Amino acid sequence: MRLYGKDWTRREIEARVGRMSQIGGVRRMTLSEGKEAGVELVRVTTGAGLTLDIVPSKGLDISRAELWGAPLSWQSAAGDAHPSYYEASGRGWLRTASGGLLMTCGLTHAGSPSETPDGPQGMHGRAHHTPASQVSAREEWAGDELVWRVEGTIEENALFGANLTLRRRVSGKLGDNSFRIEDRVENVGFSPSPHMMLYHFNFGFPLLDERTALTLPPAISSELGGAGTEADCVGWERPDPSAAERVFYHELNDREGMAEACLRQPAFPAGPRAADVSVRLRWSADTLPRLVQWRMPGAGAHVLGLEPANCRVEGYEAEVREGRLVMLAPGESVTHRLELKIEAERAMIEE
Repeated sequence: MRLYGKDWTRREIEARVGRMSQIGGVRRMTLSEGKEAGVELVRVTTGAGLTLDIVPSKGLDISRAELWGAPLSWQSAAGDAHPSYYEASGRGWLRTASGGLLMTCGLTHAGSPSETPDGPQGMHGRAHHTPASQVSAREEWAGDELVWRVEGTIEENALFGANLTLRRRVSGKLGDNSFRIEDRVENVGFSPSPHMMLYHFNFGFPLLDERTALTLPPAISSELGGAGTEADCVGWERPDPSAAERVFYHELNDREGMAEACLRQPAFPAGPRAADVSVRLRWSADTLPRLVQWRMPGAGAHVLGLEPANCRVEGYEAEVREGRLVMLAPGESVTHRLELKIEAERAMIEE
């Protein structure tokens, strides 16, 4: 295990602590107040600075994410609202969307409210507001590495309608400021089913400010409803109450292997000094061939969304009209893989 700038064996670490939770690991807890009451969290602490709140109550999405106690993610005004408050029609999704590092949009629908063969679908589908079942959160040694895993199942099904199952695994290891997501989506029904999937990663202050640099993968880029330039994609602004949201599409040039986008903040808070931090988001380009970029430099809603997807955000009807809709045959499955890794310039944070 690489920890505190040194390599350790398992026994060397165990000799120095009463239990490994002194350094990090996974811990389950339940919120108890207001609209968040009853929401279950799995808090992951890597021991190297990264902390994640994974939320079984909301599809094993990731709420607050922080590095050295400072947030990486943007949190919406709704907080971790319990899914019982979810309004499924129209744009009601926005009332209980948590923000946080990741909101999953899918499984059969993502984007604007739409009419579908299974009836009307509200904004961004149901995944973010569906509690997971068969949830496990554990740590185990693999040689001298302590590996953590959070797993569970999310289902979207209806009588005479779609029947999709998502099996999610979020994993990493102590001493490492990175994690992986592996999502296997299977059509367990007996009719073909739409599969629209968008991974809504949300980055905010202090990772995001006017000094932040954004690097995007090679792609053909365009703005939804406009003619944005490359500078519009990668620059950032101060909070502006009058700012309007903008959406850019980046259609990947290379649809094999893993695509990558990177946010670099040269002055991220790291205790009494600043650190040069890069956050690298990688995803399987073959199953998620486009990156949707949501730019909202408003006041309060001051957030950058980087959203690997297999669809656009105009909704089901637009996907059908443009011939983009992904369908899963009965018994067919697809696996989406994503990784997030944080790199820091150590010289800036060491005394």
